[in-house]
Amino acid sequence: MRLAACLDLDLDLIEPAGFDACDRNLRRAGLDYLSHLRLTRHLSFAHFETWRKQGGHRLVLATTKGAVGHHQFRFGHGDVILLGRESAGVPDVVHDAADARVLIPIRPGLRSLNVAVAGAILAGEAMRQLDLFAPFGTGEAR
Repeated sequence: MRLAACLDLDLDLIEPAGFDACDRNLRRAGLDYLSHLRLTRHLSFAHFETWRKQGGHRLVLATTKGAVGHHQFRFGHGDVILLGRESAGVPDVVHDAADARVLIPIRPGLRSLNVAVAGAILAGEAMRQLDLFAPFGTGEAR
């Protein structure tokens, strides 16, 4: 949630989530960033898919079974990057629904990154490619 708020990204939460996503827990996890977050909750993957298809969004799945490295993939405006549970990834139905499957190359013999780090890497690469950092300025001290 903090990443999405700080980078001005929409966040879609598909339930059931890999954590207790009750309002109280979301408020605690979101801290003072929650008021800066555009959060949409979907009751199920089917509900999310209806929303996604109606909006013409391409589903880009982050997976260790990806066909292309994230740095070689061409992100587009309106893409939705989907990250699964750290423990189990996503169900086959989600894999099958993805328009693209990308992986973050890591050292051989290691399983995966945690979901927050993977999300930051993918969001950063997509934003770099689409020049979405420009509104934030150069980051130089003034």
